Amino acid sequence: MDANITKRYELLSKKVIKGLKSRNMDGYYAATKEEALKTALSLIPEGSSVTMGGAMSAHEIGLVEALKKGSYNFIDRDAMEDKRAAMLAAYDADVFLSSVNAMTEDGILVNIDGNANRVSAIAQGPKKVIFIVGVNKICDDVDGAMKRARNVAAPINAQRFGLDTPCCKTGACMDCKSPDTICCQFLITRYSKHPGRIHVILVNDSLGF
Repeated sequence: MDANITKRYELLSKKVIKGLKSRNMDGYYAATKEEALKTALSLIPEGSSVTMGGAMSAHEIGLVEALKKGSYNFIDRDAMEDKRAAMLAAYDADVFLSSVNAMTEDGILVNIDGNANRVSAIAQGPKKVIFIVGVNKICDDVDGAMKRARNVAAPINAQRFGLDTPCCKTGACMDCKSPDTICCQFLITRYSKHPGRIHVILVNDSLGF
C-alpha cells in the first residue's frame, strides 16, 4: 500500500477508535496483520472457549490457525457435524470472533446475516466479541455502510457460497426475496451496554469482503 494511503488510514483509524470509545466499545490500531494477530491473542486468555461467525479477516491475519494450535478451546463449526450445536455453543462462549460488513468513521458497526447466528451472537451471549476489521470497510456514515454491506459484501459472499441470488448475476443488491438470500437480518451496533465486551481491531490493510 502506498505510504500516503497508509498514513491516511492510520489517521482515520484514530478517529474511528475515538468513536468506538464514545460508544462504550474498545478500539485498537494495528499497522500490519502481524500486529493485529498479537493484539487479538492478548485479548484471549489461554483456556478460553472461542468460536466465530463467518470471518475471513480472522483467517487472513492467522488468528484461527493460532487458536487451533494454542491452548484454547476452539469450537470449530466447520469441523462439527451438528452445525446447530456449534452455533448454540457460541452464546455461552468466552470469546466470539467476527468481522463487520461495514462500519462508520464514528464507530457504528453494520452487519447483515442469513441464518442470524452471527448477528445474534454479536448482540447477546458471548462474554467478549472481538472484531477483526480491515480499513477497507470504513465508510463515511450509516447510509454508506449499509450500501457497502448490501452492494459489496453481500454479493461477494453470495457468490462465494455458490448461491442463486440476483446479486450473484448483477454484482449489486436487488433487494430480493430469493430463498437463497443472505440478507435476512440487519444489525446496527451503535452502543454497547456492557463495558469491555466489544473490541474492534482495525488493521491497516484490506481484509475480507
